[in-house]
Amino acid sequence: MALHLSADTLAPAVTKPQKYLFGPIADFLMLGGSAFLILPLLFLVPLEYEGLVAATMVVVAYLVNYPHFAHSYQIFYRNFGRKVSGDGYDKGLQIRYIFAGIAVPLIMSAFFAYGAATANTRLLGYATNAMFFFVGWHYVKQGYGMLMVDAVLKRKFFDDRDKKVLLVNSYAVWILAWLQTNTAVTAGKYYGLEYYTFAAPSWITDIALLVALASTAATVLMLARRWRKNGGGLPYNGIVAYVASLYLWILIARINPLWLLVVPALHSLQYLAVVWRYQTNVERDGQDAGKDPQPKILSFLGPLYRLRVLGFIVGGGALGYLGFWLIPFVLTALIPYDRQVLGSSLFFFIVLIFINVHHYFLDNVMWRRGNPEVSKYLFR
Repeated sequence: MALHLSADTLAPAVTKPQKYLFGPIADFLMLGGSAFLILPLLFLVPLEYEGLVAATMVVVAYLVNYPHFAHSYQIFYRNFGRKVSGDGYDKGLQIRYIFAGIAVPLIMSAFFAYGAATANTRLLGYATNAMFFFVGWHYVKQGYGMLMVDAVLKRKFFDDRDKKVLLVNSYAVWILAWLQTNTAVTAGKYYGLEYYTFAAPSWITDIALLVALASTAATVLMLARRWRKNGGGLPYNGIVAYVASLYLWILIARINPLWLLVVPALHSLQYLAVVWRYQTNVERDGQDAGKDPQPKILSFLGPLYRLRVLGFIVGGGALGYLGFWLIPFVLTALIPYDRQVLGSSLFFFIVLIFINVHHYFLDNVMWRRGNPEVSKYLFR
């Protein structure tokens, strides 16, 4: 979720501000606090149990990672015709919806079709590096966005100068992390295909390190100043989300092999906290939201809007399974290609990269300032 929300812009629309998305403990754990609890434990996992942890994370992928991607499609393409026609959306946002929703998938489809048809493994491999580039960008922007969300909920706002400090630090840490993985030309395997890193000069990485250290120090000083101005208060859950996203999930993601498996699930959980709250508010806005569901056997779920939220969540799980497993499985079975060169998992490779990169573009449109749906439903 690359949130581009402005606290001072959205604040006037908040008539009855909530302190939390779901509650103090739930927000802490879902927005990033669980990372600080899980990471130390991973270093205590005995060698013989590491396989069990890895297998567990595969199951978690079905339950958390895949629905988090699917929810972005459910929200983005809902009433898509109205969005691309500009009905209720300004011209700039309309163009962004058209670009992210139509142009980007067409461009990526053409890229992968050409790479597969020509069996160009190097071209396809560079797509993996591009995915890591966009994923890192996506992570840090989501961490920043979570801080802005919590700032609105807690009524502990940041001014424009503060937000620039936070954004500069986000980008500095992200660039440093990406450069650290591109210090030399190396090849790795991803779903059976080789991907390549670039030989970034060491002096560039050194400069990036200094910039990241300086921007981190500036951020700490800014938060201390803001804490004093707020009379000893800060949006602490948002700060936890920001720190976890930048430093634990991006900068030191490779500190432990198991941590690399856990991080995507924690990032997805952070996303789900906001999306589920947002969708709950959407469903509550329906005229019959407070009615009892039919048939009566479902009445234990409470008002009808809760059943619809549950349907949204279950639909996300089904859509995630369809996108990440069923579609690539069917494509692999039906479409011939050079398996000797491209391996047996080509379409799983393509779908995974396609969805990860496209997800960034979708969120970059949906959660930005000026989107009327976000202003209406996220902070109700």
